[in-house]
Amino acid sequence: MSDLELSVAAKNADRSKLAPGRWLWSAALPVALVALLLGFAAVDRGVLSPANLLNIAQQASYLALFAMAQTVVILTRGFDLALGPTVSMVSVGTALAMAGATASGHGTGSVLLAGLAAGFLLGIACGLFNGVVIALLGVNPFVATLGSYNIAIGVATTLSSGRPVQGVPAPFSQIFYGGSVFGIPAAIAITVGVGAVLHWTLTRTVFGRSLYLIGTNPRAAAVAGLPVKRTLIATYVLCSGLAALGAIMMTARTGSGEPNLGGALSLQAIAGAVVGGTSLAGGRGGVGTAVLGALFITILSNGMNLTRIDGYVQMVVLGAIVIVGVLLDRLRLERRQ
Repeated sequence: MSDLELSVAAKNADRSKLAPGRWLWSAALPVALVALLLGFAAVDRGVLSPANLLNIAQQASYLALFAMAQTVVILTRGFDLALGPTVSMVSVGTALAMAGATASGHGTGSVLLAGLAAGFLLGIACGLFNGVVIALLGVNPFVATLGSYNIAIGVATTLSSGRPVQGVPAPFSQIFYGGSVFGIPAAIAITVGVGAVLHWTLTRTVFGRSLYLIGTNPRAAAVAGLPVKRTLIATYVLCSGLAALGAIMMTARTGSGEPNLGGALSLQAIAGAVVGGTSLAGGRGGVGTAVLGALFITILSNGMNLTRIDGYVQMVVLGAIVIVGVLLDRLRLERRQ
């Protein structure tokens, strides 16, 4: 693909940033975040306590990582329903690898490397499977990732026998959960670092710009000479790789491999991406939209927990937010047309 075509693709991807509607949406979400915090604080003053604000930041760092993962595939008009089960599978595989390495008498470094290798390999394998089925076999992303959703759940449950896997060494949790970088908690520091690299990838590399062009017009991308199928496979591998990193971080937090760790993360990650402004129609979104959306979802969940709103009601609210986010995205598209 020529530099000119890539330049045009980048301009098309960023054009919405200059539109008044896009500017208003970008300004509205930060205002909504502040209003949400103040609204919950009026009910419970503990919402604005330093300890709770730090808790919100840490919780949002996990969800932001998963929202970034979803954003990458949503840019190409896809999504990954299997993200949550992938997290569970990686958590179980990571814990089993470390427990096995410990039982074999290996040192701490080897144990940690075994866990990280197992976790990332499982995540990459899941992403590769999704990418091949979608890009090469032409299966709809919904059907393909729904199938891998059940496969990942089955693998996680079988490997763990449906029970938490113990044997996660203390240094693992100390590094990926209890540790800090220049005083910043490990989870936040890792997410910020990954977000910076991903932002650069999406905005400054051929691969990143290709995602926007594929999402905007897949046929035009193919005509322009882009390796669409190969790019889609790489996209789903990247998505599952980010999910694997998040799973490793969450496993360090729980201290065990949890077959149910993924829970509703698939929906929450999609909700975070969509609420932040990533378009399900493809071609629009980025790291910033994922982070803002994750903050919104986290603050909402945290506030509902502190104000003792029933968990089932929270699920209803989350589902409604996804629908509203999609409707708003549709309105934006209609206005642009």
